[in-house]
Amino acid sequence: MRDADPDAPLPTPGSGDDLIELLFFAYRDFVGDPDRILAQYGFGRAHHRVLHFVDRYPGLTIAELLDILRITKQSLNRVLKDLIEQGYIAQKTGTNDRRQRLLFCTAAGADLAGDLIRLQSRRVARALTDSEHGGERPLSAESFLFGMIEPDARAAVRRLMARRTRSAA
Repeated sequence: MRDADPDAPLPTPGSGDDLIELLFFAYRDFVGDPDRILAQYGFGRAHHRVLHFVDRYPGLTIAELLDILRITKQSLNRVLKDLIEQGYIAQKTGTNDRRQRLLFCTAAGADLAGDLIRLQSRRVARALTDSEHGGERPLSAESFLFGMIEPDARAAVRRLMARRTRSAA
């Protein structure tokens, strides 16, 4: 792994395998930004997902959120309890159906959701305009995903992927 050139281009994928590998690394760094902030609040990724969708769709019902997230009611209730108790989400009774609980972000919840989405939006924007590609040609899926990876981690990912490519040859 040490002998690969850190500036070597990414291997040309012969299949979707490289895309999957890059997606894992891109996802790691895409969620890593908010993870660091959420940890300061004692929150995790489930809290982030709930906060994101409640912020984007004010008045979302519990049933709709369960459908979006595809998690158990028990898991959602645990996360919602945290967010409600700490003042990031408010729940109101439905106007047409009093059994419904409608979810809304509080001002603090909207601020936190905004901070998190700005971090992730910057990463996506950076990946789309990465200087490695100079904007002269359309980005490939590989280039975009590689651009989502932390710049200081890219050489290690290149080395790792080159190692697998060499061993397959």
